[in-house]
Amino acid sequence: MVESLPGELGAPALRLVAFVGDLLSIAVHGYAPQYKEDAARRALCAPYTGLPLADSRAIIAASGQRRAVAATIAADSVPLAHESAVAARRFARALDDLTRAYRAQGVTASEYLKTIALSFGLIEKLDERERRTFATLEALAAASDAKRLPGDAFNAEEFVSALEHGAKRTHRERSVPLERRPLAAREPEAARPVPRRKTHFSASSLGTFAECERRWYYRYVCAAVDDPGSSASFYGTAFHTALERFHEEFPRADAAPLDVLQRKLDGYLGTSFEHHRGDFETSVEFELQRRRALRTGQRYLTWFVERFRARPFTVIGRETAVELDLDGYDFIGFVDRLDRDDRTGNVTVVDYKTGTIPESAERYRDKVARLVDFQLPFYYFARTAAGDRVTRLALVPLKDAGRDVAPIELEVVPHAEHRSHSDATTGTIGLDELERARAKMTELAAALADAPLERFPPTDDPSACAYCTYANACRERPQRREDRFGH
Repeated sequence: MVESLPGELGAPALRLVAFVGDLLSIAVHGYAPQYKEDAARRALCAPYTGLPLADSRAIIAASGQRRAVAATIAADSVPLAHESAVAARRFARALDDLTRAYRAQGVTASEYLKTIALSFGLIEKLDERERRTFATLEALAAASDAKRLPGDAFNAEEFVSALEHGAKRTHRERSVPLERRPLAAREPEAARPVPRRKTHFSASSLGTFAECERRWYYRYVCAAVDDPGSSASFYGTAFHTALERFHEEFPRADAAPLDVLQRKLDGYLGTSFEHHRGDFETSVEFELQRRRALRTGQRYLTWFVERFRARPFTVIGRETAVELDLDGYDFIGFVDRLDRDDRTGNVTVVDYKTGTIPESAERYRDKVARLVDFQLPFYYFARTAAGDRVTRLALVPLKDAGRDVAPIELEVVPHAEHRSHSDATTGTIGLDELERARAKMTELAAALADAPLERFPPTDDPSACAYCTYANACRERPQRREDRFGH
């Protein structure tokens, strides 16, 4: 039995105990999505995550009733300042790390507490009283480990119960009635303009603005209630997570025999989809998407191995955070994968796509030329600024389980040939084209940060409305040609 907490804890110490208890509960209820999500939402609002409370609540509100806060963070559904975006990503990653740590064979209570401290840089954030409280928790964990028999698993549920019991007892002992006083009279505030929030920019938000200013307005200015997520978006989130974990263990295709690689990838996909089981509306939908992912994973692994045999490379980055300053405007993003050629040292930027992508290299190049897609240009400049010699950009389609994986690949050259109508999935893109995209990113960032914005017109391209969350609320959206002249 785990000993209880002492009875002299104050409010800050109780907050720390509650935070640690919620993180333990996330591990305990790993296979009960609703209990795990409740604990995750409480932990997200704690002062130890580095997130302002307003941002934590915004993430929870955007998640709604069904979506996990980790999925909302991964989808970048809430516009956050740079520091908050980094803290949110760190929180989501910490949840996965803690779940894995708890499931590791032979884990102890002391090791789990150490993982919590490292995941959040906790010790540096604590005041003197909180440090004493954490030391008490470490002592309780050590006592719990000492009483365990060889071969017994760490019982986190028992530890959580001890924390809850001690916190409730302390609260009862220290509770005093609050003095009731009437609120003082307040003078009405003078009207003043609302200042713009200093924030970072992302390639996806600029792409949204370039494609349809009205959609950007709905999402980033109104903070309208966003789509709670769909089966397709949850499929993408789970698949991305599985590939990140897989390449963390296997950065090279020759790291293990093919059958071992396949078994491992299947395992990561199964675990990742199980983690998101509660996000899918029905059990049938979950099972269909899981099986689809397993079939697509087989085709992905075939491509990964064949690509390695043709030109050996090493995966040197997974979900890599990238930052870039363009004329004083901060940009932030996350690269799905970075590959380094074993022979030349050249780097390829890889972006996984579980949705619709252009069917050829020339069509994607055309989107960059029309200045409506900034994702890969941003990654190129960010990684070049970080010291990489980036020579290739790739989009890897993971949507269709019935087709072989055929990435869209563009080699970066000083000046590319004129665009053609080729259906080839490989091609070139000129550095001059990337520079124009970079200049447009700066122009749009300046307009959004500094210029007066009074009107947000909708796009004149009806195809952009096909999958828009806000289409039904947009009275000025363009009609499709068949609708306009159908009668």
